[in-house]
Amino acid sequence: MLNLIYWELFKTYSKWRTYIGFIAVAVLIPIIMWIMWIEGGKFISYQLKTLQSEFLITGNLFNGWVVAQVIMNGLWVHVPTLIALVAGDQLAGEATSGTFRLTLIRPVSRTRILNAKYIATLIYTASLVIVIALLSLGLGRWIFGTGDLIAFDKDGITILPESDLLIRFMFAYALAVWSMFVVASLALFISSFVENAIGPIITTMTVIVIFLIISNLPVESVESIKPWLFTTHMNVWQQAFRDPYDWDKIWNSAAALGINSFIFWGATLWIFKRKDILT
Repeated sequence: MLNLIYWELFKTYSKWRTYIGFIAVAVLIPIIMWIMWIEGGKFISYQLKTLQSEFLITGNLFNGWVVAQVIMNGLWVHVPTLIALVAGDQLAGEATSGTFRLTLIRPVSRTRILNAKYIATLIYTASLVIVIALLSLGLGRWIFGTGDLIAFDKDGITILPESDLLIRFMFAYALAVWSMFVVASLALFISSFVENAIGPIITTMTVIVIFLIISNLPVESVESIKPWLFTTHMNVWQQAFRDPYDWDKIWNSAAALGINSFIFWGATLWIFKRKDILT
């Protein structure tokens, strides 16, 4: 199995499209930081304007930790596109290139082949989020320095001490990886239907956009549907910046995301094992 995973990783990372995501974040994150450097943390001052009139706030509140969190808030909606670009190509790409028949004549079960592709896809997904983490935290702390983190959410403002931040960010990125696994699973599932890699990418993003709209609709008639949509739980990483942690929400969201990934993987396996490979 390890040999299969190795070759699937080799095939994945030998394709130029695999590096589009890495190049995109490597260009976009420094640009965002450059803009924030010019802006000079005015958005922090604006959001703290009310507090500053009543409390004395000292220290470097516009720092690398804050910038890294802002980048996470801005990119988590766009990262699924970069993941779908690779995950949607895992099965559809082989169908397009006509290599499926050569692959499946080997004395290896379709289940093991699919599992190797799935694991390779998950490894790529995790590696992309890790690169985002390293660039955001590394460049952010180098350029803007360190300090406490001001976390804004619908419940108010939380100031987290710097001594806790490394663990919290590691936890946040781990939850982000877990949520992106659902996107990878969905894209792989859709790619099992078609023979063109463009289709899974477009369809995956269409599904995510539709689900996101439903998840954020302030309408009572869809409240019973929201807990079943994976998009409702994709921002679970934000719970890493709550004090104290809301473990009920974290476990519920993690379980919902895991169940969705398992369903997509199971459906993909069912289709793939019955797929008639003609070319």
